[in-house]
Amino acid sequence: MLFNSFEFIFFFLPIVFLVYFYLNKRKLVLPAKLWLVCSSLFFYSWWNVLYLPLILSSMVINYFIGRKLGASTTFVNRKGLLVLGIVFNVGLLGYYKYSDFFLANVNYFFSTNMALLNLVLPLAISFFTFQQIAYLVDAYKKETKEYNFLNYALFVSFFPQLIAGPIVHHKEMMPQFASNRNKLINYKNIGLGIFIFSIGLFKKVVIADTFAVWATAGFDTTELLTLFEAWAVSLSYTFQIYFDFSGYTDMAIGIALLFNIQLPLNFNSPYKALNIQDFWKRWHMTLGRFLTTYIYIPLGGNRKGKRRTYINILLVFLISGFWHGAGWTFVFWGLLHGIAMMINRYWKSFNMKMNAILAWFITFNFVNVAWVFFRAETWEDAIKVVKGMAGLSGVEIPTEIIPYSILAKINALGLDVAIISSFGASIGKKAVLAIILGFVVVLFFKNSVQIVRNAKLNWIHAHFVIALFCFTVLYMLYFVVETEFLYFNF
Repeated sequence: MLFNSFEFIFFFLPIVFLVYFYLNKRKLVLPAKLWLVCSSLFFYSWWNVLYLPLILSSMVINYFIGRKLGASTTFVNRKGLLVLGIVFNVGLLGYYKYSDFFLANVNYFFSTNMALLNLVLPLAISFFTFQQIAYLVDAYKKETKEYNFLNYALFVSFFPQLIAGPIVHHKEMMPQFASNRNKLINYKNIGLGIFIFSIGLFKKVVIADTFAVWATAGFDTTELLTLFEAWAVSLSYTFQIYFDFSGYTDMAIGIALLFNIQLPLNFNSPYKALNIQDFWKRWHMTLGRFLTTYIYIPLGGNRKGKRRTYINILLVFLISGFWHGAGWTFVFWGLLHGIAMMINRYWKSFNMKMNAILAWFITFNFVNVAWVFFRAETWEDAIKVVKGMAGLSGVEIPTEIIPYSILAKINALGLDVAIISSFGASIGKKAVLAIILGFVVVLFFKNSVQIVRNAKLNWIHAHFVIALFCFTVLYMLYFVVETEFLYFNF
């Protein structure tokens, strides 16, 4: 069940909301919480009920290991138990997500012929694995409180953030679930929730899925991309993944607010970043928080000298790349960002400042090129797009962008510029206009959280939200095929 589906918007969400607050109003707190957990598990199993036992068994095992870690006082037993818990979680993730990757590479390098398992990746396994590892580590450090299983199950399975984050922390969620004030309907939160949910829905349905058409055509179906086409394709995906993932996060934050739960900020206008470190402080912020707290710092952080610091940075980003997907393109994407972070750190050691516009230009274009490897299904697809961006596959400009007469004059000067191509013909002015508007929105507009944080809801906001929501729903009804969010694949 997708956030951008009619069954979710008009059936699942209203029913869960009404029953939850009705039960709380009748002082049936425990049944209300149980209802929310069961609804979340129903939401999860909507795609494939066969994976419901997976998340249930994961929750049960991690809960009891966490309880033991919190209660035990023997250092050796606690350390061994923590290792056991982490191995369980990583092993579960590795089996479902990376088995075929390792088998395929063994077959390739050792000329074997082992059959692939062809496992379907369980939804959300990357997200709830990291959440529960963090819980175990904190339990080992005696930083967790005594939680009952129902509260823990709600923390792991809460449906707004279950499938694609944000990656939440028990410290920021458990007190909210326990608060008596949050069990009462809050009309301000309902207004804010609908407001930010509508913005996220518009981002996904109208913006991200529009860019997806050009990105998919360029990466997956076109055999050769010329200069104009390749840049249109790469920028289309750069804006697609931004509006898709930030749209999901907005919708998750909005839905959670309906239940008086505040999810952590996950995006803060990342394409405004002036360096790669700034980008990672703004993009998928909860993932960065997890990697810093539970991997970078335990590895030694920046406390063991420059060389070790650079190694730790590189390791963290290699892990980030591999976490996103079981493929060498993801590993290479992580490697690129790790190298960029090391270069950025080295540059800062000279205390030199760069012109802000130049700094943004370098950062954005690096991110744009790196996304090519993140998106490409194969190395060949990635190289195809990068070659096109470098102009190594020719230069063909649609006459919709530059008039034929001007192109003819360019060619008369002896410059070999072709006039059009089949893929170029399919994008033309629409793609150029969409990309320009994409730049305007991400660079000059406030992000959703900034809008909501400063908004004093009034009738103008109400009319805006109603108009935005109705337009998006009609757009879904007549123009859009229902699509999953990109991070469902990770």
